[in-house]
Amino acid sequence: MSMFNKLFGDSTSKDTASSNIVWSDLTQLKQLEDIIEESAETPVVIFKHSTRCSISRMALKNFEREYAVEEGKAKPYFLDLLEHRDISNEIASRFEVQHQSPQLLLIKNGKAVYNSSHSDIDAAIVKDKL
Repeated sequence: MSMFNKLFGDSTSKDTASSNIVWSDLTQLKQLEDIIEESAETPVVIFKHSTRCSISRMALKNFEREYAVEEGKAKPYFLDLLEHRDISNEIASRFEVQHQSPQLLLIKNGKAVYNSSHSDIDAAIVKDKL
């Protein structure tokens, strides 16, 4: 393993030893309709991650380490935006947010009630907004 991967993690994987999040992969445009419906009952968290960006990797690791939401209180989705740029673009359009990478959105009742990017991604704020 390279020194870079030791510092920032393997950029091709979202799984980290410290992660307590059970991610659902966001890989199809039609899932956005499901997310809108789900968000009427349970808030949805979408983490948009660039697998080639060390800043995105650090933001993801920090978020995973700090995430303290009970399972069932929110549904977390993970988007590899390099593999699924079409979904990322549709998220920006549907939820009326500017595309960022990394980016976190909190969806409630079909609307983005919170979004942040880069070093502003904060698991405590997400928990407070649930």
